Amino acid sequence: MPFTQGKDVRLYYERTGQGPRLLFVNGSGVSVDDSRLLLSLFASNFDFVAYDYRGLGKSSEPPGPYGMAECAGDALSVLDAVGWETAHVLGISFGGMVAQELAVTAPGRVQRLALLCTSPGGEGGSSYPLDELESLSPDERTGVLRQLVDTRFDDQWLASHPQDRGFAELLAGRDAARDPGQQRGRAEQLAARRSHDVWGRLPSITCPVFIACGRFDGIAPPRLSAAIASRIVGAELRTYEGGHLFIAQDPRCMTDVVSFLSRDGAR
Repeated sequence: MPFTQGKDVRLYYERTGQGPRLLFVNGSGVSVDDSRLLLSLFASNFDFVAYDYRGLGKSSEPPGPYGMAECAGDALSVLDAVGWETAHVLGISFGGMVAQELAVTAPGRVQRLALLCTSPGGEGGSSYPLDELESLSPDERTGVLRQLVDTRFDDQWLASHPQDRGFAELLAGRDAARDPGQQRGRAEQLAARRSHDVWGRLPSITCPVFIACGRFDGIAPPRLSAAIASRIVGAELRTYEGGHLFIAQDPRCMTDVVSFLSRDGAR
């Protein structure tokens, strides 16, 4: 299994596929193993790299605390490990925060940037503070998270929308199966997430940027994506029919993201 040694952490990563080079940066608390289905969709179009965050999955758990600068540094370590001077970068949710930090810290490394269901932090607004859910019982947490993921997800909606009901059940099952041995890793990541703020630095991003949001997202509402777009010259902003999982709920999204990232291949 491939690993790379960062400044204070051993990071697990996987590389697969052929095409333009694409670094994938995952959501909060999610590992490569958790995302196999989604990752396979991108791997069919790109020379694709994904990795486990510090303290999660197969990566090591360094002493905390840490912030978004360290998270972006880990992404750079993975780029270096596979020998990529530049690549396209796709960040989802927390991964979109890391991707923004990466783009403002090392702009020369990012060719195209796709940001899905994320936020700029600071004066631009922040995503819902998911660390506040950690004190709830599993059942309470699942109930609150369900309607944060999609504000339509009440019992009546799910009863008449079987695909969305499947998403809600998957979400509940994943929450119930969380590895207790990585509780500190999740907590450290949520703390870093709370400190995210690239608002004042977003105008420094000059690469092509695609920003996507879900119309019914309660974690990263559409106004946050609009705020990011307002700070980056030429950014494309799209709104899709879905919540925080709109990439799976609205088939137009995957088509649009792949099209954007394929317009000029990284070499």
